[in-house]
Amino acid sequence: MTDHGGGPRLDMNDGLVIPQIGYGVFKVEDDVAEHYVLDALEAGYRHIDTAAIYQNERGVGAALKASGLPREEIFVTTKLWNTDQAPDAAWPALHKSLDLMGLEYVDLYLIHWPSPWRGNFLAAWETLIEMREKGLVKSIGVSNFEEEHLTEIISATGVTPAVNQIELHPYLQQESLSEIDARHGILTEAWSPLGQGQALEDAVLSSIALKHNVSTAQVIIRWHVQSGRIVIPKSVTKTRIQSNFDVFGFELDQDDLAAIKTLNTDSRIGPDPRTADF
Repeated sequence: MTDHGGGPRLDMNDGLVIPQIGYGVFKVEDDVAEHYVLDALEAGYRHIDTAAIYQNERGVGAALKASGLPREEIFVTTKLWNTDQAPDAAWPALHKSLDLMGLEYVDLYLIHWPSPWRGNFLAAWETLIEMREKGLVKSIGVSNFEEEHLTEIISATGVTPAVNQIELHPYLQQESLSEIDARHGILTEAWSPLGQGQALEDAVLSSIALKHNVSTAQVIIRWHVQSGRIVIPKSVTKTRIQSNFDVFGFELDQDDLAAIKTLNTDSRIGPDPRTADF
């Protein structure tokens, strides 16, 4: 792990690095995305996570341009939507994302969901490999993949995803899947890292926050960081965007970590990747 501005960066299995804390823009409308992404960049974030299905890539791209930051200083993730997994749809989907953001490449391109009932995620993975070879994407990975999905694409292609972005928060700690990712050398990335706000009211987490004189959100993000995960908190409040990134002035101790571990109930906010039918 290295830190050279924009917070710590983690080494991926393809030799590149990814900023550990990113700014997520799920459910941020396109016409305001530029404003909030600029707030995040001003706060120090250098990793922006979007997706084709979020329909805000144009706003994200406008912020990247308006920021004045060199392109190589900002790590951009976007995702291939389920209906575009077939090769004849995946290429136009990537080009559309690049055009909307005004970019020549994305730093990380993910298959958004395995959508196994479609039978296309292996073909999509093979296409992502080609995209990387052509330089349109720097790194490739997956989102919401379970063990059997990972096994299938790795066995068939010999290419391992750099990242597996999954729902992960104090109530769904995903230890087993995180261990599987680690065994393959895949970095685990947490989406909905604050449990879509549900965990912010938790008494255990609130007491840990009081102990360290920080916010409950900062405790949760710090927990993700100390666990070696990439984490992409989302807020549209400037002070919270800033505080979510300001998690390096304290450290959770073993008692804190043990208390957080007891909160796991395997409760999902989003759908189960094995049965999701979209």
